[in-house]
Amino acid sequence: MENVTTVSEFLLLGLTSVQYLQPFFFVLFLIIYLISLVGNGAILVIIILEPKLHSPMYFFLGNLSCLDICYSSVTLPKLLLTLLSTRRVISFLGFITQLHFFHFLGCSEAILLAIMGFDRFVAICYPLHYAMLMNHQVCVLLAAVAWLTSFLYALMHSVLTARLNFCHSLKLHHFFCDVKPLLELACGDTQVNQWLISIITGGISMGAFFLTLLSYLYVVGFLLFEHQSCSTLHKALSTCASHLMVLCLFYGPVGFTYIRPASATSMVQDRMVAVIYSAVTPVLNPLIYTLRNKEVWLALKKIFRRKGDKLDTTKIHRDL
Repeated sequence: MENVTTVSEFLLLGLTSVQYLQPFFFVLFLIIYLISLVGNGAILVIIILEPKLHSPMYFFLGNLSCLDICYSSVTLPKLLLTLLSTRRVISFLGFITQLHFFHFLGCSEAILLAIMGFDRFVAICYPLHYAMLMNHQVCVLLAAVAWLTSFLYALMHSVLTARLNFCHSLKLHHFFCDVKPLLELACGDTQVNQWLISIITGGISMGAFFLTLLSYLYVVGFLLFEHQSCSTLHKALSTCASHLMVLCLFYGPVGFTYIRPASATSMVQDRMVAVIYSAVTPVLNPLIYTLRNKEVWLALKKIFRRKGDKLDTTKIHRDL
């Protein structure tokens, strides 16, 4: 019989144990976090302020930016704290809270990307019915379903993880709280938790991925066979290209981490891959959408022009 430990806190071993690399990683991830906040925040403000961007596509893009702000805020502040401090503990309640919001926001992003793919499919393949099919009520309902489904999914992880017993070392080989590294420390039957990761997490992520991919493949096929025009195809795919890039950046690391079985040798690889979907992807999302989207650039210029005009008007009144 193994001794069951009553857990009050865990020790996060962090990204690296090499002391001289920690200041470098601190500065690097601080810059990444600030870019994520500023970039996604700017997209959110632009979409809210510019009436021309009050369309289904930008409604979902605003949701994605809001998600990415929260997603990076779940993991990166704690990572920065562990890089600065020698005390790297996290309470059990703090662990479960971070785990819950990490899976809640990650699942929301997976479902939201599938909804964005469906939105592009309807816009390109059924343009005459687009306004009716993707009206404001439908968009709000789809976003609400994504958020609610993800919350319930994360709640399952949180409840089942909170009921685990621990009889090994409480040192967690990760820089944030996730289920897979925690199961390495658990004793007793963890089959239900493993099943939840493999079947439910894998099913949601791969299901959303294939639905999104199917939407874009149908768009390509529709344009090739219906219009038979390379210029039309290129124009439509330029809109979808940003979505496809985000798709690869998000689902590649997620599939690598959660679908394959866990092993002792995979923990280091999982840590490295986790950096991509927890830190890098939220930074790249606003850059990809902004750089490839003329409407966002025009809206940004328009907002700056308005501010410039207001400053000029204020200056004139002061001079008078």
